[in-house]
Amino acid sequence: MKNQIRDLLATVYAQSVDINSSRSIGGGCINQTLALTLSNGETVFLKHNDHPPDGMFAKEAQGLNLMRQTENGPRIPKVIALPDDPNPQFLIIEYIKAGTPDNGYYERFGQALAAMHRTTQDHYGLDHDNFIGSTEQINSLETDGLTFFREHRLGFQQKLARERGLLPMTTDKKIDQLRDQLEHQLDLTGEQPALVHGDLWSGNTFADNAQRPCLVDPAVHFGLRETDLAMTELFGRLPQTFYDAYREAFPQNPGYKERKQLYNLYHLLNHLNLFGGSYLASVESTVNHFVH
Repeated sequence: MKNQIRDLLATVYAQSVDINSSRSIGGGCINQTLALTLSNGETVFLKHNDHPPDGMFAKEAQGLNLMRQTENGPRIPKVIALPDDPNPQFLIIEYIKAGTPDNGYYERFGQALAAMHRTTQDHYGLDHDNFIGSTEQINSLETDGLTFFREHRLGFQQKLARERGLLPMTTDKKIDQLRDQLEHQLDLTGEQPALVHGDLWSGNTFADNAQRPCLVDPAVHFGLRETDLAMTELFGRLPQTFYDAYREAFPQNPGYKERKQLYNLYHLLNHLNLFGGSYLASVESTVNHFVH
């Protein structure tokens, strides 16, 4: 792989490039990540996996490029190199050095995310499927956001969990009931398909040295914009200034505090599928809140 990386980088920089050093970067549990210091003085970010799901890195590159088109949105790393292989085992992207958030950072983050969410298209979904972690994410195009979320978010994860024997029958049936009731739970009045990151937990966002919010590891699609906001609250919560700035830039319909639990059920089901039964109690707690 090292020779392949050098050859790709030589093409990118139009000169021979050696890897002077590498250091591990903390982060996800699916891929290995390294910062590579190059002989031309550049530093790049490498993600690699000896056995990635089919097309994972190619889909990630597409997602990063899509988010980079947003005007006034968060900073998104450039895609530098992707092997021209049937299933690439690595992706090289721009290395962005992290900074320490200042007092105005979370306000800027809220404004930038709102700007990205205003990027829209006619349909919910995407012209290709991608991944949420290492789980396939179905992005079949739908004109209706409720149908998209019910079938291709909750429904797909439910089906996976059922097939893997992770859902007790009573919980499975309650999820069916919950999906049937979604139209009474989700107020989508005035909403349009929004370009969302799709996996916006704290590990996938950071400030750069210029205090600009950065996003990485996308599960990009055009979806319900509040799903991104909900994900920021699943494993902790950002400062209130972030949410205030977002709502000032892009107001929300009333009732978000209830809806966010439904949005995060998608991620809880995905964690159940990825990591096993330790997430079942959280899934059942959310489902039982809405279905008695």
